[in-house]
Amino acid sequence: MRKYVIVGVQGSGKGTQSLLLARDLDLVHISVGDVFRWHVQNRTKLGALVRRTMAAGELVGDDLAERVVRERLDQHDWNHGFVIDGFPRNRRQAEFFLESYDIDGVIHLDLPDAEVRRRVLARRLCSGCGLDYNLIAHRPEREGRCDVCGGELVSREDDSEEVLAERLRLHHEKTDPVLELFRGKEFVVTVDARAGVDQVQQAIRERLGLPPHRP
Repeated sequence: MRKYVIVGVQGSGKGTQSLLLARDLDLVHISVGDVFRWHVQNRTKLGALVRRTMAAGELVGDDLAERVVRERLDQHDWNHGFVIDGFPRNRRQAEFFLESYDIDGVIHLDLPDAEVRRRVLARRLCSGCGLDYNLIAHRPEREGRCDVCGGELVSREDDSEEVLAERLRLHHEKTDPVLELFRGKEFVVTVDARAGVDQVQQAIRERLGLPPHRP
């Protein structure tokens, strides 16, 4: 069984790299952000709280984040292991995670702030089916329209210059200490996330001693 945490600033490719690992190693990909977005899209009480928080560029509170993670991992559908992204985001969450779960490694995707801005501000989301696009790497065939359902492509509420600047500040303030904590107790590998998707995935595999990535 393999259990990994993947850490990186918004736009560093955590979701993409997690999915590649999960697919090839038969792991369950747990995206805490996707769980929160599901609640927002389905207009649950939790979703209303998350929406207000994200729109302000703030991070979801510790109690709520820990509850969501615990409930998800308590489903025990990860027979061969999991890779979790979007958690932990601060020292308290990291301490909670280390006390509650054994993990085999922490993957740190390192990305400069300037590249984060370039990537994040190019992201689009289909207002109909929710499919993700990126105007740099994954452009739609018809400008502004989803290739699958024809829905309008829109920016996420938290993908604006002002909100991004605040999220970057919070990331460095809150998440950087998480890596220091993990480095003292867990195996941390840092990978340059500026390269292409396949190159980053291969670097992750090499650092963790895993079978090579085959695109």
